[in-house]
Amino acid sequence: MKDEGIGPDGRVVTFIDMGTNSIRVLVVRLNPNHSYTILTRQKQQVRLGEGEFEDDEILPEAMERAVMVAKKFSDLARTFHSDEFVAVATSATREASNQNELLHRIRQEAQLDVRVISGREEARLIYLGVASGIHLGDRRALFIDIGGGSTEIAIGGSKDYQYLDSFRLGAIRLTNHCFPSGEAGPVTPEEYQKLRQHIQNAIIHSVREIRKYGPDCVVGSSGTIMNLAEIAAKALHPSEGSPDQILTYRDLKKVIDLLCSLPLEQRKKVPGINPERADIIIAGAAILETLMKELSLDSVITTNRGLQDGLLADYLSRLDDFPLLGELTPRQRSVLQLGRSCGINEVHARTVTSLVLSLFDSAKDLRLHTFGDTERELLEYATFLHDIGSFISYTNHHAHSYYIIKNSELLGFNQKEVTFIANLARFHRKKIPRKKDPGISELDSRERDALLILATFIRLGESLDRSHAALIQHVRFSRADRESVWLEVLGRGDCQLEIWGIEAEKRGFEKTFGRKLIIQVLSADDSC
Repeated sequence: MKDEGIGPDGRVVTFIDMGTNSIRVLVVRLNPNHSYTILTRQKQQVRLGEGEFEDDEILPEAMERAVMVAKKFSDLARTFHSDEFVAVATSATREASNQNELLHRIRQEAQLDVRVISGREEARLIYLGVASGIHLGDRRALFIDIGGGSTEIAIGGSKDYQYLDSFRLGAIRLTNHCFPSGEAGPVTPEEYQKLRQHIQNAIIHSVREIRKYGPDCVVGSSGTIMNLAEIAAKALHPSEGSPDQILTYRDLKKVIDLLCSLPLEQRKKVPGINPERADIIIAGAAILETLMKELSLDSVITTNRGLQDGLLADYLSRLDDFPLLGELTPRQRSVLQLGRSCGINEVHARTVTSLVLSLFDSAKDLRLHTFGDTERELLEYATFLHDIGSFISYTNHHAHSYYIIKNSELLGFNQKEVTFIANLARFHRKKIPRKKDPGISELDSRERDALLILATFIRLGESLDRSHAALIQHVRFSRADRESVWLEVLGRGDCQLEIWGIEAEKRGFEKTFGRKLIIQVLSADDSC
């Protein structure tokens, strides 16, 4: 791919994933400030692989559906003035003897060039898409993606993969292979066991390889796995409701027993199920169950990211305009991406963040708090984003900051962490946090205590760059006793506005810590 760069008005790129079950489109604007904006994300079921895998030929009606949807999505992308299209096709197309006919028709009718990718390339792109959007830290993960025609496996960490594989096992393929056409009754234990045995035979060699790597966690993508987790949540645990979808092996077994016991029409009514998947979901569930059993996996973390996101990540990695993509963690990329999308003042954001982290560290050294690396990391991100609400309006921008962060797709964070970050940004000015404030009730007692203390640090840090001129070179809590805490401030030039700002925060500090704040100003030129 040629790096054409990003012009002053940005660049719109469209990514299309033509799968065995569905076609997906993602339209993105790449901005001059090295961020990107998702303009639209759409999916349409086409069942391209329906009836194909016995004779390796895409059926005429399936081809018609695919061409029609490809044209609709191509037209949609052009309404956003897309400058470039990146389109790939997977299992159903790569195995079809009439793939050239399909690709030719799409080229003629949708003005779209589609690249057919191998199973291993599909696994690589899925890995890129998922790993770039979750927080792995130092862990090594097993990635599982169950499609309509194939299942892709990857093992890797946050930076790179160590193993890729692809099996000719998919929800549509196995349904066509193992269940008679038009079969709409319950699935008997004998039928299900036959299905599982077929899967077991297909994955036996790969299972041995996967065991050698000893992954620390398992991440599952694809509509099949997401839907199984949703069924487990709504059919088995309707009163609980968890923001983070984790599917346990025990719950998966219960879901499979439930689905197999029902004829198709009743299966469509199971709580949480996507009715359009009801006819193929048992085959997809069998793939996941067999993998989990053979690898002794207790649970799988589910994500809605996948191949489409991998196409975007792969594209960005090849651009000179996105030099930091590979150096940052998914969390760091996500926060930077959100801030740049809303046009934050990065110099001010980084200045305040540096000051706030110095306050956090020096306060911990004096035992003013007991919070650790987890809270420090969330404090860093919240401080960087604290002024993001000015994108809407400076008036009440702290409230707008809360709304933007709370409702943005911050990748790599769970919902509780997003809520905590949003609240920290919200309370960087005006009133201090109170238990009765909306949104505070979502936090536990330790998180509420952390919010009160960490918000105080952000308020001080914001005041110390009141003029947005980075006049304060260093700040720290230098000593403390039972009655007072000394704050040492080193400035340059005329930093009187900053001093007035922290003077105004004294009362809030004393209310939070129960001690007086004594400010000591140090200056090389005695201007402060």
